[in-house]
Amino acid sequence: MDIPRNDYGFPGTDERVPRHTSDSSNARIHERTLQNLRPFVRALKPAINARIAELHREWDIERTLEANAAAVALFGVALGVGIDRRFLAIPALVAGFLFQHAVQGWCPPLPVFRRLGVRTSAEIHAEILALRILRDDFSAKARGAEAALSLALSH
Repeated sequence: MDIPRNDYGFPGTDERVPRHTSDSSNARIHERTLQNLRPFVRALKPAINARIAELHREWDIERTLEANAAAVALFGVALGVGIDRRFLAIPALVAGFLFQHAVQGWCPPLPVFRRLGVRTSAEIHAEILALRILRDDFSAKARGAEAALSLALSH
């Protein structure tokens, strides 16, 4: 599959994380999304609305990585100030990993979080769009979760 790239030759934002995620983790995340959708195939609009509201509160991988990096960096600063200055290497290392993630879409905690099922914003929004298709918000119709997700991913 040809990965779209920006003007600087780096993968686009939506492609960076899945590209650096194992096929098995990507497949598990996709299957979980389908499992999430199946109960809503014939659901009433209020139930779909409630699920969409839940999805708007779900933390994506970027937010998860940022919070993790901030917590580790603050911990490193506290250790550096309170115990030994050599601990200040921790925030420097975290900053390097954040930069690497921004440029390449990979950093050491990424595989762990993806194995835990943390999704990208694009993956979360695909589920929202599939739910909106199931809710009949568009002219596109889908008879099942797979069809709705397929339509959502194609747009």
